[in-house]
Amino acid sequence: MERRRRIGILTGGGDVPGLNSVIKSVVYRSTELGYEVIGIRRGWEGLTHMHPGPELDPDYLMKLDRINTRTIDRTGGTILHTSRTNPRKMRSRTLPGWLPAGRAETFRKGEDVFDLTSLVLGNIESLELDYLVTIGGDDTLSFSRALVDEGVSLIAIPKTMDNDVQGTEYCIGFSSAITRAKELINRQRTTLGSHERIGFFRIFGRDAGFSALYTAYVTSARCLIPEAPFELEHLFELLIEDKQNNPSRYAFVIAAEGAIWKGGAIAETGEPDAFGHRHKANIAEVLANELKARTGEDTVASELTYDLRSGEADSLDQMVAITFANVAMDLIRDGVTGRMVAIQDGKYAHTHLPEPGLGPRMIDVATAYDTNRYRPTYANRLGHPLLLTAAEVARD
Repeated sequence: MERRRRIGILTGGGDVPGLNSVIKSVVYRSTELGYEVIGIRRGWEGLTHMHPGPELDPDYLMKLDRINTRTIDRTGGTILHTSRTNPRKMRSRTLPGWLPAGRAETFRKGEDVFDLTSLVLGNIESLELDYLVTIGGDDTLSFSRALVDEGVSLIAIPKTMDNDVQGTEYCIGFSSAITRAKELINRQRTTLGSHERIGFFRIFGRDAGFSALYTAYVTSARCLIPEAPFELEHLFELLIEDKQNNPSRYAFVIAAEGAIWKGGAIAETGEPDAFGHRHKANIAEVLANELKARTGEDTVASELTYDLRSGEADSLDQMVAITFANVAMDLIRDGVTGRMVAIQDGKYAHTHLPEPGLGPRMIDVATAYDTNRYRPTYANRLGHPLLLTAAEVARD
């Protein structure tokens, strides 16, 4: 009897609205194409920690069908859960508990560094996966690329609120983050005005300022982005001027977490995660304290990070999530592998997975950002992409 074809699907890194819509759409199209779907729980941890055996490990694997995914697109997050596990750089305390010490040593690559790539490959084979669908940002996609290089049949779908994955103009989660940030900022305007304060809003964006730029675009605000270090004194002068010219006597600026002033530095705290990222000190608090110390102005710092990734997807994110999933399934139907679903020139497309070491996609400061006024550029948009900055990629 011929074995039924099988697809594995996982979500890695931070959660964003729209992930469940991808999962549901992959399941629905898979059943039409004759595949069964295995959900891999907790990102790459599912493929490093699943207990080997003839039965699916319920802690890390679950069969997905039209019944158990029927309503999941109505909520945010991911029913498969997620993690920031990096199978190529694991520490001894994060290794699977069932892994014998002697065998663990075969994966050692350095002092307390273990590479479990071969274990992942073995688990993919034991699960008899014909394809793997991975949904994630740079970190998840970097290991996806490693698996493709090892011969795994894989299609990737980009998601991140930062919208900074190379090769695509849009990532799932971005629109919902901007929609939510706009709502939060507009609500807090009343408090800023009531107390005549200057507000500093911190938003996601360690390496690229898309979230800050687009939120500023729709709130008519100033913003600070990692791609363009700012002058501290000039920023404070602009904010005080904004407050004086505002009948409600308030002003505010949106700062990406990775933004920095010329000659300044933002400290990083805590242990690095499996991909080498440490938490940055809150730039909103740093700037709010600095302005108050220098001028005596009342200030307030507000954190707009985790609120932006919570809850259901907005309409644009849901449409893109559904379509990305169906494009991925079109590629699987056609036997295509080693590709990432993307938007290029405002159209659905597919492209190479990001090259290792390429880094995140950045804002084109020259066309999208005013480095003197610390605002998005609104003029001269004819001929530019809907989302302001094109995905510069080598055409296939």
